[in-house]
Amino acid sequence: MQGTVGEGRGPVRYGPPAPGSGLPVLPELAAVLAGGAGRTESEPPGGGLALREAACGYWLRRGLPTAPDRVVAAPGAQALLIALLGAYGGDVLMPRPCPAWWTPQARLLARPAYHVPTPAECGGVPDPYALLETVRRVRAEGGRPRLLLLCVADDPTATVAPPETVREACEAAVGEGLHIVSDETWRDTVHRPHETVPISPAEMCPDDVTVLADLGGAFTPPGWPAAVARFPDTAADAPRRARTLDVLAALGAAVAAPIAAAAALALTEPAPVVERTRRAAALHARVAAAAHHAVLDAGAMARLPQAGHHLYADLGPFRTRLATLGVTDSMELEDYLTARLAAPAPGGHRFGDELGALRVRLATGPLLGSTDEQRLNSLDAADPLQLPHVQDELSRFASVLAELC
Repeated sequence: MQGTVGEGRGPVRYGPPAPGSGLPVLPELAAVLAGGAGRTESEPPGGGLALREAACGYWLRRGLPTAPDRVVAAPGAQALLIALLGAYGGDVLMPRPCPAWWTPQARLLARPAYHVPTPAECGGVPDPYALLETVRRVRAEGGRPRLLLLCVADDPTATVAPPETVREACEAAVGEGLHIVSDETWRDTVHRPHETVPISPAEMCPDDVTVLADLGGAFTPPGWPAAVARFPDTAADAPRRARTLDVLAALGAAVAAPIAAAAALALTEPAPVVERTRRAAALHARVAAAAHHAVLDAGAMARLPQAGHHLYADLGPFRTRLATLGVTDSMELEDYLTARLAAPAPGGHRFGDELGALRVRLATGPLLGSTDEQRLNSLDAADPLQLPHVQDELSRFASVLAELC
């Protein structure tokens, strides 16, 4: 059930970057970061009070009242997840496909990791019946399933799981004694927020869900590593938060003081941050829909993106043509498309999919333009698809796919 990414082909030695927004830094955040450059004191492990209080306000506005002593901050989601895995213990279950960095984190701690199929309509959340069957099999083989990782607004599939699907998966997990870590990095990048509303598992199962959010999803550049976690308000989770802090302290994983200041401002969501987040989501919705149309028009398959700055395409229909180009699996597909598109195009093997499946995550950020001026023009345009530089990028994107028909 575990499998090994790239088995027989050598290890995957690095992970693909998260699909960034492609937009320049918001000036208000840049000013706060620059203003904090003179700070000489370091943030404590787990984050200072200002950052944790800002995270509490962020979650309160999303219907999740939180106290500062239930929040932990870290320099990026990777450091935070590895601390959470160390604190909770046991075997880890996660959907297939899943974010590229989840499985390596579990393997770094020598934790068995099991992938569970997702429902047909979405990614990010395991099919509840498949989850129950996987738990049963793991226990029958002597395993100790303890954690379920999921993400309602998903990387890599860019889908948003329906509330009923989330509830069924969470009830199945809690019924089997699993604790849930809900990665909500992409919840604020939903393309059509009035039509698609992500529901946090913490709203459904408040005592059994730890929420994780990387600010690089919607608020800050990926190069400013900052992430926060929200622990349940239960007696059992107080020592787990303490162990999480112990791991972060042992790693020296503290948020840099200038980044902490910028992250705190972003989490308070002043008007410029809210407006940039809204406009960026709308821009990526338009461009992602056009890229999705190009994928389908070429004859490949992909779900319509609903969140994030990417889409997840299945190029299986091009298998014969790709074989003539020396592309027979997702590792070779990654190399081929990364070179042809001049942008990262990580293959499905990175996300827990089978190596032989010709799936790939395609970012929409590179379609916004090649300079900051072009990208800001894309953001400001009433119809970005009418801009010459966006049309050129989309035409190039479509032509690369058309070559594979």
